[in-house]
Amino acid sequence: MPGKQLLMIVGDFGEDYEIMVPFQALQAVGHEVDAVCPGKEDGDTVKTAVHDFRGDQTYVESRGHDFQLTASLDEVDPADYDGLVLPGGRAPEYLRTYDEVLSTVRHFFEADKPVAAICHAAQILAAADVIEGRTCAAYSALEHDVEDAGGTYHDGVTTDGNLVTGRDWSDHVEWLSQFLDVLGTDVQHGEPAVTEPAED
Repeated sequence: MPGKQLLMIVGDFGEDYEIMVPFQALQAVGHEVDAVCPGKEDGDTVKTAVHDFRGDQTYVESRGHDFQLTASLDEVDPADYDGLVLPGGRAPEYLRTYDEVLSTVRHFFEADKPVAAICHAAQILAAADVIEGRTCAAYSALEHDVEDAGGTYHDGVTTDGNLVTGRDWSDHVEWLSQFLDVLGTDVQHGEPAVTEPAED
């Protein structure tokens, strides 16, 4: 089965793991992923942030990697993509203020295409008015945001129709697994290849 064309919307200080892990993992199973950011072009970078949980009332944040974009948001057509990925972190807080981000998100819901959103990405979903009547997960502090947008908050990875949501990067395995199911991805597991060391 051929891989799908996926779009990922990122921004400065998006969560490092929630950008890097799905970007690489989805490509590893044969999908193509274009990462875009409003106001930036193909080849530009966004700065990521690592959020860690160390027993405090909320996460701590440290500087992550520079992540290179693969396309320009103003040049892509959402109709060309089979699915959408929305990472969390601090970026969704301001990404939700861009009309082109919200219209892009709405396209995937109107066309009933697979959408994977995690952590603070629920802020974008709420701003795009696509949560109403749906059950979704998000970072725990966003429970009221989900409910205020007409959704039902779930404390764990959930699939509701085309929408797959998770709480934070600790949900990656189940979140990505459920998203691959919604995409219709058939991952074949065979015997691992054994490479003999080269002789001197």
